[in-house]
Amino acid sequence: MKRMYFLCYVLFFGCIAIGSAQITGTVSDEDGPLPGASVVVKGTTTGSTTDFDGLFTINAEVGDKLVISYIGYETKEVTAQSGTMKIQLSSGVALSEVIIVGSRNPNRTATESMVPVDVISMKELNSVAPQVNLNQILNYVAPSFTSNTQTISDGTDHVDPASLRGLGPDQVLVLINGKRRHTSSLINVNGTFGRGSVGTDLNAIPAAAIQRIEVLRDGAAAQYGSDAIAGVINIVLNKSVNELNMSVTSGANFSKNANDQTGGVDGATTNIAASYGVPLGENGGFLNFSGDFDVRQDYSRMKEWEGGIFNAYNSIERLALGENLDIADLQDADVVRLSQNLPYFDQNDRDIINGFSSSELHTPTKKDDDGNIIFYNPLSNDVTDSELTERNQKRSDYNMRVGQSALRGGRIFANFSLPLDDSGTEVYSFAGISSRTGNSAGFYRLPNQSRTYTLAYMNGFLPEINSTIKDRSLSVGIKGKINEWDVDLSNTYGKNSFLYSIGNTFNASMQNASPTLFDAGGFSFAQNTANLDVTRFFEDALSGLNVAFGAEYRVENYDIVAGEPASYGQYDGTGNINNPYDDIVRDAAGVPVLDGEEKTIPNPNSDVRVPTDFFGESRPGGSQVFPGFGPSNELSRGRSSVAGYIDLEADFSEKFVASFATRFENYSDFGSTINFKLATRYKVNDNINLRAAGNTGFRAPSLHQINFNSTSTIFDQNGDPQEVGTFANDSRAAKLLGIPELKEETSSSISVGFTAKIPDANLTLTVDGYYVEINDRVVYTGQFEGPGTGTELDNLLSQANATAASFFANAINTESRGLDVVLTHTANLSDNWRLKSDLAGTLSKTNQIGDINSSKVLEDAGLVNTYFPEDSRVYLEEAVPRTKINLSNSLTSDKWIMFLRNVYFGEVTEATTVIANQQVFGTKVVTDLSIGYKATDALTLTIGANNLLDIYPDRAEDQYNNRSDGRFDWSRRAQQFGIGGRFLFARVSFALK
Repeated sequence: MKRMYFLCYVLFFGCIAIGSAQITGTVSDEDGPLPGASVVVKGTTTGSTTDFDGLFTINAEVGDKLVISYIGYETKEVTAQSGTMKIQLSSGVALSEVIIVGSRNPNRTATESMVPVDVISMKELNSVAPQVNLNQILNYVAPSFTSNTQTISDGTDHVDPASLRGLGPDQVLVLINGKRRHTSSLINVNGTFGRGSVGTDLNAIPAAAIQRIEVLRDGAAAQYGSDAIAGVINIVLNKSVNELNMSVTSGANFSKNANDQTGGVDGATTNIAASYGVPLGENGGFLNFSGDFDVRQDYSRMKEWEGGIFNAYNSIERLALGENLDIADLQDADVVRLSQNLPYFDQNDRDIINGFSSSELHTPTKKDDDGNIIFYNPLSNDVTDSELTERNQKRSDYNMRVGQSALRGGRIFANFSLPLDDSGTEVYSFAGISSRTGNSAGFYRLPNQSRTYTLAYMNGFLPEINSTIKDRSLSVGIKGKINEWDVDLSNTYGKNSFLYSIGNTFNASMQNASPTLFDAGGFSFAQNTANLDVTRFFEDALSGLNVAFGAEYRVENYDIVAGEPASYGQYDGTGNINNPYDDIVRDAAGVPVLDGEEKTIPNPNSDVRVPTDFFGESRPGGSQVFPGFGPSNELSRGRSSVAGYIDLEADFSEKFVASFATRFENYSDFGSTINFKLATRYKVNDNINLRAAGNTGFRAPSLHQINFNSTSTIFDQNGDPQEVGTFANDSRAAKLLGIPELKEETSSSISVGFTAKIPDANLTLTVDGYYVEINDRVVYTGQFEGPGTGTELDNLLSQANATAASFFANAINTESRGLDVVLTHTANLSDNWRLKSDLAGTLSKTNQIGDINSSKVLEDAGLVNTYFPEDSRVYLEEAVPRTKINLSNSLTSDKWIMFLRNVYFGEVTEATTVIANQQVFGTKVVTDLSIGYKATDALTLTIGANNLLDIYPDRAEDQYNNRSDGRFDWSRRAQQFGIGGRFLFARVSFALK
């Protein structure tokens, strides 16, 4: 940090002030002054903003062109004059706003840009939209953006993965005020869209802190670096001063399927948000604070568990407890005696049990491959219905929580700018901190399962995942002029951490000694980015030439922190962690050695008794639902990258503009890459522009993908639990299977489109088609099971307490193509009524192309379809809507704000490895409606609904075998718009000036 202060000091005293005159004026609309309007000298970065009274002062010469813009108004260009200028803006469309992203020309607007950029005003959405978190706001307003709350997916229940143009969450770059934002520390490894990827936690940013969002729908790796294959989301923070904005929003689901489909109200949510800014200095400086606090309750949409719950031995346990017997050490004689009292058994069953030897008594019913019974034990019979009656219970008592996790959190952001002189030198900074805790549940552990220690949980248990997610960031910089060049030096730091606490659970291998609450460890990710950006606009070169170049140095670090031993340990019968590997010597490649020779490790269970249930099934170790990270998982890995870029943008004439960008980047862990971008725009006339762009791109594999390793409980397609170990690509397990180390993804893309305006009708249209090809795309593989013959792979799995292994791999190549359309219309009606309508739609399709990038080892072993399984293909191609259309209408007057939005969600497909079970869920339209009344100048009251008509996705059908015995009436793998149903809300907003 001291070095940063020194660089700022040098740059500040290196700035050369250019004398100019003071131009003053006011900016207003038909209703009065516009505070916070942007005033820029055309072709420069010299600018100012208006104060509370709409006043501005700017350093410019008489005759200079001034560009005045304000979100939601037509940008206006005027000539600087002496005296106090009076400038009035007309209501227009957001697409006319001067943009930061996609072009380094300081005067480029969205409709004049060479690539598609959506500009989303948050002021209107914060007042009328039902959604309060950023992911959901964007999901309903930006058709190319997709994000949904997940369920039964471990940590992903608490961080919503998001995508742009149907590509991965890690293929969209997020900026704040034009500076790179760090990603989440969570990597998605469970059954969700974006599996195997790392995204940015947008919900760590309060919506109240945002002035507008710019969504660049085009590849931009040559401009901004890794992660920008799908596009860029730039979040512009609030700059308002002398105005306190507060809102309280409260709502809940009023749905026919609330409360386990019995109807009523659930999932209550409350959000309190505020924003306030103070002016600094005499040149338009400001310090704005914005933040929010929210509480979200969970809900469930599971109706009733339809599968087995109790076997006959569970009935024996119930009877034994009634006689005060120790069911932890129940004697065989007592089992036989109590079985004679069970009304579920006929005399034949009683006689069978009476005749059993001790080993037969502990052997469950067995069947051959054809389903024929080869050994029958009445004690393993399913007696669920009868036992529910005996225990005075119902099936729904054993439901999971299939729906929304509970969350509680707070966020605060600060945005600061202080001009230091009259020549444009400015110190700026922005910072944020957020903390939230989450609670979700996993699969119910039933009494008839070996993982349920019935002495502690007689009726089984629903394990819970509690998360603590913390995020902090700080960016500082200074910008000004050196000669005629605009120079911006900045440093941005961010860190995200995710820690697990697993509750209402059990380590079954510890038996009576197990706690029910575990510290399971977690992970964190930190990133520090230093940037130097230099730009200059040459007004006399051609019809205008913008030259930009710069450099970036980025340092990243990824950590996994171990939990307490009980959270990850597989314990033996003596109460010690069963790990015979502690004293084994390994070579540099991780191969066990003895006197310099390779040695096969003995089976860890060969000489140590592992606790079992009554039927001899092993009791699993670790905290159930989420086994903790152990010392073997713990690590701290870092890397650095250095980059340089050149960005040229030339107006060859008033009609034709072209840009060229190239970027070189070198990573310390996998090497170098160089990428290019060429974009053009041709102005047919004042109202029609044609545009096109072509670029190459890359995405460096994240540190998470390179280094993440753990063991997780994954439920397979049949709802059966599997302990799946994720192994790093440089691990011994990966080498045994021939899985190569990760390398970067590379891409090439083109986009072609046009923009059109009809000023007399206040109508704007943009249409853009695109094609993106990605090579060596990183995916999360399927589950490789050990041969079961005591091989080295079997032993590595046993060491990790796993039955199968998964990896991250550059397994496939993909292509994505699509069409984006945005149509905006504004109409000024009579009596101060104004109607704004936006129609936006995206049609996209992503496919795997070519052969799977497998190794000869995988091919010879017949494991290619495990390397990239069928469910991974569906997640990639069909698990999120490929078509989404949004029609929004906002009708406003002096007193009223009426908002109506209909969103069309295209069909999605169930992600499963069994092709016959891939049910297609049909298209749906979700309607939002809200009405706001401005009671006073300071107070606005709003009521409304998201999903007014209580629309749900299609139900899972029995014929497709995806309901998992009633667990999932709606798919958890294919997401359109969630399963919350109708959400009604009320909002009170204050604006004190």
